[in-house]
Amino acid sequence: MFILTKIADLVQIRPDNFEKPSHIAIEDSINAKYSNRVIQKIGLCICMYDLLWASEGLIGHGSGMVNVNVEFRMIVFRPFKGETMFGRISWADSDGIHIRTDFFEDIFVEYKELPENTQYDHNEKAWTWIFDSTADPMWYDKNEMVRFQVIDEAWQDQTPESAEQEAVDKAKKVSPYKIKGTMMKEGLGVCLWWE
Repeated sequence: MFILTKIADLVQIRPDNFEKPSHIAIEDSINAKYSNRVIQKIGLCICMYDLLWASEGLIGHGSGMVNVNVEFRMIVFRPFKGETMFGRISWADSDGIHIRTDFFEDIFVEYKELPENTQYDHNEKAWTWIFDSTADPMWYDKNEMVRFQVIDEAWQDQTPESAEQEAVDKAKKVSPYKIKGTMMKEGLGVCLWWE
């Protein structure tokens, strides 16, 4: 679910951070730049793990910022295909179920990836699984803890098609990283069912 990724970059330290020890100022600059950001084909950056190397700082002309070349490792969220995860149901529609974790919200389980005899209730806006025709249906309720398996990931480049504000706004609305899951196997689905 979490991986370490090595990154080399140029970071800038603002003059108001000069009173901090240099390694702390560098770490703060890296976390401000990368944390909670998606790097294409790598994953969602969580925080800096460790600093491997840093050059001597050079003061930029006019701005007073110190430019430092750094090499560091970042903790990145990127579950592998086949990994089983826990999440909560955010909402459901006729296309499937949308799931979130504590820090990631773009997980989707398509209706084709739900168990056989699963139906969508338009009034309740929830999916039900009819495991036994003589028993009551089992519900995929909003905010229920579920277990799902990762089957695929989708990457979307957020580079705007043009410099116009409308194109920039459209690019921001698209999620850069989505996870697709399944709940077809035994043990997957609402956690209460399997206790």
